[in-house]
Amino acid sequence: MHTTYCMSSKIYGHIYINSTFHLQIFRLRYKDSIIFRFDIPLFAQELSMTEKSTKTPKSFSEKMIDILNFGALNLAMAIGYRTGLFDVMDAFDTPQSLKAIANQANLNARYIKEWLGVMVSGEIVELSIGECGDNRFYLPKAHGDFISRRAGNSNLGVYTQEIPLLTSCAMEAVIEGFITGDGVAYNRYPKFQAFMSQLADAKHRQVLVDKFLPSVDDGRLMGRLQSGIRVCDLGCAEGLALMLMSKAFPNSSFVGIDISQEAIETARSDASTQARDNLEFVLLDAAGLKDALEFKDAFDYVTAFDAVHDQTRPLDVLQGIHFILAPGGLFSMVDIAARSNLADNLDHPMGPFLYTVSLMHCMPVGMVDGGTGLGMMWGREKAVKMLAKAGFENIQVLEISEDPFNLHYFCRK
Repeated sequence: MHTTYCMSSKIYGHIYINSTFHLQIFRLRYKDSIIFRFDIPLFAQELSMTEKSTKTPKSFSEKMIDILNFGALNLAMAIGYRTGLFDVMDAFDTPQSLKAIANQANLNARYIKEWLGVMVSGEIVELSIGECGDNRFYLPKAHGDFISRRAGNSNLGVYTQEIPLLTSCAMEAVIEGFITGDGVAYNRYPKFQAFMSQLADAKHRQVLVDKFLPSVDDGRLMGRLQSGIRVCDLGCAEGLALMLMSKAFPNSSFVGIDISQEAIETARSDASTQARDNLEFVLLDAAGLKDALEFKDAFDYVTAFDAVHDQTRPLDVLQGIHFILAPGGLFSMVDIAARSNLADNLDHPMGPFLYTVSLMHCMPVGMVDGGTGLGMMWGREKAVKMLAKAGFENIQVLEISEDPFNLHYFCRK
């Protein structure tokens, strides 16, 4: 992986500098895809590259120490993010005492003191000595840019919660799966599913109607949505994406499909509360879509946001989507940006993290009832082949500037 400086955002590389040189757009390019895109200060980039260029290879024992330290640091950072401590400290412009931080956060000082020990030793928070000889703590703004809630699309702090949540939900069940070969049911992941729904909801609110949909089919989809078409969202969860679309495009009709009865009931309740008469939700296993004759050729546009790789029978699901699309209908599958061959993922900047999430959730839920266990890292090559086998033509693999974790597989029936 190389680093490129350039003056124009039309040139693809890893680091882009805008014409004022005040701010960079940082992109981690992996193979043919951009995996991350963050706005970060120029000096931070230069420091990072200098450190990398002078770094010598570590021994395995040193790497193991790093793993133990960073694993512990991730857990403590997840606590800091969830309790709002990062946001509290980010609001301070100067180093603060333990008492001041505890008072502002309205949290127990003794717990915060121990947590600050992790943050200081992990070089997340800076330690200084006050005039009275007491410890003072400061979260640098350059750190807050990535771990506080104000960070927006650059917020990495929120992702520190994933591994601790998965561990609490399914560690024992996954270990049992190593022995029995059984999958792990969705109902083992209530807290994790709620967390992921919150992430998806935040993303949809920010970009779905204003940025993603206008990019589909070179902008032509927007006019059709405004005039009135039939839309289905597969794996709709509690239906926020459809709520947003049904409000923005009142002349179109929308159907959400999900296997979770709890999610569908919540979605129906919310739709009723908001008096959406162009929106309905259906409880259905997506693998059975191709047998749902009432939906044959019923939809002009179908979406699946990070839903296909969790399915127990993903090919059946894709064939079902092809079945319910009208001739000429469009399908947007948004799924993880990765390659299908493990060897091609070795330089993926988030490889260990994404493979772990897949190991702990995506793969085992896909193995329930003898499922295929596709996993999050199924990759673009396998995805394209499966889409073609399901009957889709004109398959395009597109980057999503607002969602660097995923690719947009855009297809036409």
